[in-house]
Amino acid sequence: MTLTELQHLLAQFKTLNILVMGDFFLDRYLILDPDLAETSIETGLDAHQVVEIRNQPGAAGTVTSNLNALGVGNIFALGVIGDDGQGYDLKKGLRATNVNTDHLIETSDRFTPTYTKPINQKTNQEHERQDIKNRAPLSTKLEDQLIQALHQLTPHMHGIIALDQLQERNCGVLTDRVTSELARLAEQHTDKIFFADSRTRIGDFKNAILKPNRTEALEAIAPNHTGEIDQIFLEQCARTFSQRTGKPAFITLDADGILATDGEDLTHIPGIKVPPPIDIVGAGDSVSASVVSALCAGASHANAAQLGVIVSSITIQQIGTTGTASPEQIIDRFQKIKTFGTTDGHG
Repeated sequence: MTLTELQHLLAQFKTLNILVMGDFFLDRYLILDPDLAETSIETGLDAHQVVEIRNQPGAAGTVTSNLNALGVGNIFALGVIGDDGQGYDLKKGLRATNVNTDHLIETSDRFTPTYTKPINQKTNQEHERQDIKNRAPLSTKLEDQLIQALHQLTPHMHGIIALDQLQERNCGVLTDRVTSELARLAEQHTDKIFFADSRTRIGDFKNAILKPNRTEALEAIAPNHTGEIDQIFLEQCARTFSQRTGKPAFITLDADGILATDGEDLTHIPGIKVPPPIDIVGAGDSVSASVVSALCAGASHANAAQLGVIVSSITIQQIGTTGTASPEQIIDRFQKIKTFGTTDGHG
């Protein structure tokens, strides 16, 4: 990909409509000043003192934040959150990042999933996280609402990103029933980009582009594999995903970059070395946002993967937050990598 091609690709993003469906979390950062710590009179335990609170959309909300930073024209959120204070803060954060929340379902029967992250102000070290998640299955009524909204929105979208964050089956937005409906819609709307990312169930998605990391790929393709997990093995995993879905597949390899196949050609885009410190939280979500935006704008699977590698190299340098990358940062990073045009291509 040349600089001119990259600039043209990024310019197309403002024309796109992209739906993100899945588990929207609130990321709540509590900034602690250790010098102000007190001892509780009642318990004798340390009472950590919060001097700043930062709220931002997490999980599926990290994807929408990255889409916004990339300059995507219209971003839509579809999910289920609680009718609670965390939900208020989450919707506020989504709207601040230009996300349409009209189809974000609020209910008193569910929590707003929340990651509470205490951070030491002096060291930037994260303390033990506190998680709020729903551990009861999603109701049929809420599934009906999600499916109805999905049918309503899909014809107007260029791309649909499905993000499955929860490990507990059927307790998040992408239940078995909703996932099956996504597959049916993907089969009907072949002109749309359907893209799935799941922590534990990537193999359940049909007719969609899949983006596991190497661990998720191994669990889905060969959970009992005991041999070496080398480049050749991962290439076969990518081909297997593509054969199963009839769509391209992307496997993220952390610092080693991305493996991408369109079902015929397979390309390895090497990772970009960046100096420490780094924070990999949200890097995969930034890849999802950039790859889907690129594919919706007409990029090849190889160029979409190249953009994903560039974007993730930028986001991991943002410490103590889930980072994003702007078109200006992407172009600057591209220009600084003199040998980036060299990739490992396999037919």
